[in-house]
Amino acid sequence: MFRSSLVALLLAGLSAHAWAAAPAASAAIATGLIAHRAVYDLELKDASDRSGIASMYGRMVYEFDGSYCQGFTTNFRFVTQIDTGDSVRVSDQQTKTFENLKDRKFTFDTKSFTDDQLDKEVNGAAENQANGVKVDLKQPASRELQLGESRFPTEHMLDVIQNAKEGKRFFEARVFDGSDDGDKSLVTTTIVGKQETPAAEEADAGNAGAFSKTAFWPVTIAYFNENAKSDSLPVYRMSFKLYENGITRDLTMDYGDFVLTGKLAKLELLDHKAEVCK
Repeated sequence: MFRSSLVALLLAGLSAHAWAAAPAASAAIATGLIAHRAVYDLELKDASDRSGIASMYGRMVYEFDGSYCQGFTTNFRFVTQIDTGDSVRVSDQQTKTFENLKDRKFTFDTKSFTDDQLDKEVNGAAENQANGVKVDLKQPASRELQLGESRFPTEHMLDVIQNAKEGKRFFEARVFDGSDDGDKSLVTTTIVGKQETPAAEEADAGNAGAFSKTAFWPVTIAYFNENAKSDSLPVYRMSFKLYENGITRDLTMDYGDFVLTGKLAKLELLDHKAEVCK
């Protein structure tokens, strides 16, 4: 349901070829990412009659750790209580990913539960090769796939930050994050606003701790099916405020039929020892 592009966050300006040509610059940007655990309170902002949702709220926990040398691990949990008017159910999505930026490899494992019952598990591994992304999918069915060249979530986050720092306000990318059934990439368009300083009335700015007064970029990423027509609506759209270190807050997640907001409730910085790549 929720994409890992916070992460996940997904090339004109810095293409995959440019990444391969400038590993030192990429490594430098990656070392600026901070290991952290962020907790977000979720609320329903809007829902159409077609959604069948009367009310919805929940909590999201996002944990990011690692380094350019060791690789980056993301643990993510997204729990919501959904009231349809006739019944109430609890949805629980648990995702763990590992991304090796140097070798451009990515592993993913997502379990989705409804009322504590496992609905679906999706897991596998992907690698960016010369002719595109090779996916070795284990669940929900064992198979190998060949997809077009794509960015992985942390790569895409770094692309967003790099473009923001260079003042490039719009760019596109194909992104693979292992979501849904783990068998496709999505085309993304990213819009980056001018850097701003948090306003006093922003409710969750104070929960950013040491970064409560640090400048951020407003970012919106829209995700489209790969073969969608040029005038098609996105399958998902996410807006958030992004700090240079990879921390995000003030989320808006638009699924078309309903919209959720996510306010930063707690931010914890994690201890991580720096290292020199061998």
